[in-house]
Amino acid sequence: MQIKAISQPETPLVRLCQGCELPIREVEVKRGESAYCPRCGTQLYRGGNPSLSGNLAITLTCLLLLIPAHYFNFLTIRLVGVMIPASLPAGIWALASDGYPALALLIFFCSSLAPLFVLSAIVVAHVALHYRWFNAFRYSLLITQKLKPWSMIDVFLVSVAVSCFKLTDYADIFIGPALYSLVLLQILTVLLISRVSIQRYWEAWKPENQFNTVANKQMHCHYCHLSQCKHDHCVRCRQRLHHRKPQSIERTWAYTLAAAVAIIPANLIPISVFITNGQRLEDTIFSGVASLVNSGMYGIAAIIFIASIVVPVVKILGLIYLLLAIQFQRHRYHRQRMTIYYVIKWIGKWSVMDLFVISIMLTLIDRGQLLDFTPGYGAVAFGCVIILTMLAAESLDSRLIWDSNSVKEKYSESSNE
Repeated sequence: MQIKAISQPETPLVRLCQGCELPIREVEVKRGESAYCPRCGTQLYRGGNPSLSGNLAITLTCLLLLIPAHYFNFLTIRLVGVMIPASLPAGIWALASDGYPALALLIFFCSSLAPLFVLSAIVVAHVALHYRWFNAFRYSLLITQKLKPWSMIDVFLVSVAVSCFKLTDYADIFIGPALYSLVLLQILTVLLISRVSIQRYWEAWKPENQFNTVANKQMHCHYCHLSQCKHDHCVRCRQRLHHRKPQSIERTWAYTLAAAVAIIPANLIPISVFITNGQRLEDTIFSGVASLVNSGMYGIAAIIFIASIVVPVVKILGLIYLLLAIQFQRHRYHRQRMTIYYVIKWIGKWSVMDLFVISIMLTLIDRGQLLDFTPGYGAVAFGCVIILTMLAAESLDSRLIWDSNSVKEKYSESSNE
């Protein structure tokens, strides 16, 4: 899709790129196609116009699926002749009663609360749009935008598969009805995320062409995606506007350095304790991967190694690299650094998989029998690493990557699909 960067102030603009603030002309995008910024690669337009009523239908279906997904068991194992079921609430409760309420809250939030809040917020947005309730509409879209990265049903499903492979040597495994609900819920959630656009909801509330169209737009609202002249608050959604996120560098450094400190005990202190036939086995993340390799479970070992060791380290090193490049005002490889930024934001949630596996194992392995399983304090440090790195990625303003690059730089037409 061809789009053109603006180099002349008298040319009418549609919006500034939300990734690098490059002025972009209006383009026509066909259904099934997308238009991207020619400088930083940020998606600007999505072709087609999925109906908002379709979004509402999918959302209501997902809300209904949440009920059996939480009420019924997703797995049942037969351990020494005893049938032991596992459900989402049971794993959360087992963690809390075992002395790890913070971990239980994190898993509850990522697997249950965040999806529930996002789906409920979309429903509220539709009701508010119909009755023109501005505050309800505004805050429901804000909740949707902020909590989408924390909704991790897909990560939980992978964690169930990992747990099944780890338990195959000890017990017979039976799939429960909740697992089918979770799989269907994930499919519909992916479809919903591909359709829901915060910008389209705000366009339905008040289209951009109803605002004063001027060439010299200086600020882009990251909440409703309206580009406008310099104001204290957005003229459409009334959120406070900032040329750059306040104290973005300082907050990102703080989160990143705290994560770098927390990752040391997360890898040195046992993350789980497994007792079998009276033998106590304390596993750190790395020793757990090594034991999976020794057991011949190479695929599961690779998944755990990437999600629990590689991803957190890569995120911390990547954030440090971006921060140093911004502060030393490097004038090359801006596009590559933007790619690193988006990869860091996307991969962050997959580290939660190890904590999901712990909650599932804690539920399924019946304590007091031949097998016993408990979390270790390394899991708490690892949970801190996950939260801190995700907050660091969210606090970094991507436009700072481009501040050392002249805004007056001219760009020719670029084809992107």
